[in-house]
Amino acid sequence: MEHYVITIARGFGSGGKEIGNKLAQRLGIPCYESQILKMASEYSGISEALFNKADERLMEKKTILGYLKQVPFTSIAEPYMKEFTSDVNLFNIQAEIIRKLAVSQSCVIVGKCADYVLKGFPNVVSVYIEAPRHACVDSIVRKMGVSKDEANRLIEKTDKYRSNYYRYYTGGEKWTNPINYDLTLNSARVGRERCVDVLEWYTKNKLAAVFESRRKAQEEKLAKK
Repeated sequence: MEHYVITIARGFGSGGKEIGNKLAQRLGIPCYESQILKMASEYSGISEALFNKADERLMEKKTILGYLKQVPFTSIAEPYMKEFTSDVNLFNIQAEIIRKLAVSQSCVIVGKCADYVLKGFPNVVSVYIEAPRHACVDSIVRKMGVSKDEANRLIEKTDKYRSNYYRYYTGGEKWTNPINYDLTLNSARVGRERCVDVLEWYTKNKLAAVFESRRKAQEEKLAKK
């Protein structure tokens, strides 16, 4: 079986992480989110705390400066360089981990601009999960035991951070742009369990076509020898 990756971007409270975990369980593959930071730390030797601090710094920025410049995904600074622990280099290390996962194992990756990092990989299914504000608020109130006002505040803060994170590390791309993804699903309208059904069906059908095309190309190449 060839390797494949399903990337999931999601609005806070939409259930995207829950959907990703359930999809991974159904397909019998791992689901990664914060684990990417630990893997990047082990790969680079840089403290995991520094990766978390880079995310915190971005969350605290009032404006996102320099996002119009393309992030150099293919360039990872060496340990002796002053840029080694820069925010961009820490992201590039995470991007390298994501690319390594894409060629070594099947998995679901939640967040981390994974759809952008793996853009152009034929074995990737990219998904954006969203829901109306009232549905997200109700979900957060139930899960976190906070008031509706606090749930609204958390949605504003978290979604702004995710939007800024995506824009900063993709050179200005818009996080919610449906063109970035294979599928955009409204989890409130479709239902979270049915979102899993849809993603399982789409993944199997898309990848069957991709792998069959790849198989035929290999056969044609061998036939010409």
